[in-house]
Amino acid sequence: MRRPQFDMTVFKERRAQLAQCAPGSAVILPSHPEMMRQYDVDHRYRPDSNLFYLTGWEEPESVFVFRPGQTPESVLFVRKKDVLRETWDGFRYGPEGAGSEFHMDKTYLIEELDAVLPELLKPVERIYYRFNVDSAFDHRVLAAQEKFRVSLGRTGRGYLPIYDSWELLGEMRLKKAPYEAGVLRKACEITAKAHVDVMKAVKPGMNERQVQGIFLGSIFEQGAAREGYNTIVAGGAGATTLHYVFNDQPLNGGDLLLIDAGAEYEYFTGDITRTYPINGKFTEPQKRVYEAVLKVQKEIVGMIKPGVPFAKLQDATISGLVDVMLDLRLLKGDKKAIIESGEFRRYYPHGVSHWLGMDVHDAGLYVVKGESRPIEAGMAFTVEPGLYIPANDTSAPAEFRGIGVRIEDDILVTGDGCENMTAAAPKEIAEMEAIIGQGKA
Repeated sequence: MRRPQFDMTVFKERRAQLAQCAPGSAVILPSHPEMMRQYDVDHRYRPDSNLFYLTGWEEPESVFVFRPGQTPESVLFVRKKDVLRETWDGFRYGPEGAGSEFHMDKTYLIEELDAVLPELLKPVERIYYRFNVDSAFDHRVLAAQEKFRVSLGRTGRGYLPIYDSWELLGEMRLKKAPYEAGVLRKACEITAKAHVDVMKAVKPGMNERQVQGIFLGSIFEQGAAREGYNTIVAGGAGATTLHYVFNDQPLNGGDLLLIDAGAEYEYFTGDITRTYPINGKFTEPQKRVYEAVLKVQKEIVGMIKPGVPFAKLQDATISGLVDVMLDLRLLKGDKKAIIESGEFRRYYPHGVSHWLGMDVHDAGLYVVKGESRPIEAGMAFTVEPGLYIPANDTSAPAEFRGIGVRIEDDILVTGDGCENMTAAAPKEIAEMEAIIGQGKA
């Protein structure tokens, strides 16, 4: 018997918390579709974050149904034990193992779902489920609703109301418990160490993909399970493309390298961006842009404490970066008019922050009752201002064309301020110049 790699009491505590938030309901969480298969090759599978968050379950072809206060309360549908398939694909718990090892009240074969689910819906008043993730499963949920309605006869009852499970569970996941904060902190520490390893190894003539390989080697050596998201390794003008995906160009001396990469550790992910010269020395124009962005980033981090409206971080970022744009002569005119018109988006088109946790763009509301959400202790998010000046932007001063700078750290809000969980990744010019290309320690 393969034992679960996680403490099951953590998941039982989360389910108990969910029971307080969603009485009288059924929460339906299907697994992600099976591994993507192409030309007889399996691509690595990652479980759905919400399903794992409540169960610790990692196998595909599974559905978790949670009914607070009902008997059974926690129900898991799983694949059967199959010795032949295990020879090819690895161990399966099957219903019996899933029940005993993952503390489920009841388990079924996944093939029984369509018959059992309508019965599980009979005592509940509402359903929590997210549509448009798997259209085939959407139809199964609606079919279960119809079977449920028909089974009640001429009672006049219709379908149960369906609410979005993403919002319900996102609010739970938004504020990290001490255990979760510790795991997230570890993911950030692994990510920071890997960024340092890249800085030490990078040199002109390398390929962007080699840089990605160094990052991956470092995080795997430290115990990470996978990348937290698709790594961005962008040399030169590639850094002015926000979601650069090619990672295949040579790195040239005199250019900057922007690397946006994170490690996933026990289902929590770090998310760091650093920008620095490939040859280890900033040019004066590069230094002017970089120092300006760094100043804004530090100012935003310094604002973070409980009670500050989340939107205030973006407002302050825009204000600071517009000052930079005016100082560098990227834009001209009245600051207020530039902000109101959105003209600044030519060089800064994204937000300064997003929630961070089990997903790199994690769940949770940003606006509550029409107002920007106040920051609270236990929340975790990024701070990532940037400035991107396209190489073909003839309206910008020539010395700045092709420069893209983003600086990103991961922040955990404390009772009276915040903790920078990624401070171990250098971002001061002197610190970076001292280690770039110096080889691994």
